[in-house]
Amino acid sequence: MKRSEYKKKPRRLWVKILLTFVILLVAGTGAFVYSIYHNTKQTVANKITQPIDSIDTTVGKKKVKDQEPLNILLLGVDERENDVGRSDAMMVLSLDPKKDSMELVSIPRDTRTEIVGKGTQDKINHAYAFGGVDMSVNTVENFLGIELDYYVRLNMEGLTELVGAVGGITVENELEFTRNGYHYPLGEIELSEEETLDYVRMRKQDPNGDFGRNERQRKVIQGIVNKGASVGSVNKIDDIVQVLGNNMASNLDFDDMQNLLLNYRDTRKNINTYQMQGTGTKIDGIYYYVIDDTEIAKVKEMISPN
Repeated sequence: MKRSEYKKKPRRLWVKILLTFVILLVAGTGAFVYSIYHNTKQTVANKITQPIDSIDTTVGKKKVKDQEPLNILLLGVDERENDVGRSDAMMVLSLDPKKDSMELVSIPRDTRTEIVGKGTQDKINHAYAFGGVDMSVNTVENFLGIELDYYVRLNMEGLTELVGAVGGITVENELEFTRNGYHYPLGEIELSEEETLDYVRMRKQDPNGDFGRNERQRKVIQGIVNKGASVGSVNKIDDIVQVLGNNMASNLDFDDMQNLLLNYRDTRKNINTYQMQGTGTKIDGIYYYVIDDTEIAKVKEMISPN
C-alpha cells in the first residue's frame, strides 16, 4: 500500500492552510511575484518574517540556493486573548527538488515525548504553550532526529478570512446535510467563507464520523488551492497576502519565498502524506499517544535526505 493511501486521522482545516500556503509558493505563477511584488514584499518583511533562535536561517538559505532537500515545521496554533496559545497540530513538510517530491508527515498532538528545554515527558503539542515556536522546533528535532530548516505558524482565526479572500470555493459534496441554518446539497456546491466553517466542522450527521469530516477538509483545501492558483485570482492575491500577514509567521523571508517558487515548484508533482502510527494509552490517568522507535525511524527515513 502506498503511503498516500494510509488512513489519516482528522486534522483541522485551518492547519492544512499551512500546507496550502507553501504549495501556492512552490506551485504559483510569475503573477505572484510581479503583479503585487512591492506590496507582498512589504507585508512579508513587516508582518510575516519572524526569525527564531532555534533555527539558523543561513543554513536553510544555502540549501534553497543549492536546491537541496528542506524540512519545514508547520504549526497550527489556537491563539486567544491573554493566552500564549497552543499548537493543535504539527506537521513536517519535506521538499526534495531533485526527486520532485513532497512528503507531509503529521505528528499526533498527544504524542508523548521529551519537551526539550522543559526536561519533562509530555504531549508534544504542549511544547508551544511552554516555549513557543523555539521549544516546538527543538522538541520535534529531538523527537524525530532531524534538522528543521524553516517553520510556518498559522493562527486558526485566518481560516474563514482566507476562504473569503479567494472569493469562495467550489467543492463536490457527497453527503447532504444542514448545520446551523446552512444547507449543503449533493453535488457541486459553492461555499462562502461563512458556510465553509460549518461544512468542515460537521461530524455527528456523518456515518463516517471523523473520517468523513477529514474528507471534507481535503475537499475544501483542494478548492482553496484551485481557486488561489487560478489566473482569475491574480487580483485577489493582495487580499490573500493581507490575510496571511495578519495570521501567519515564518522565518522565511521574501527572497526565500521567491527561491522556493523558482527551485521547488515541481515538488508538487509527487505529494505523499503520512500520519505517524502509535498506540493510545493512559499514564497516571492522562491520555497519551505513544509512538515506538521503529515508527520514528521509518518517518526519519521518509523525510531525511538520502
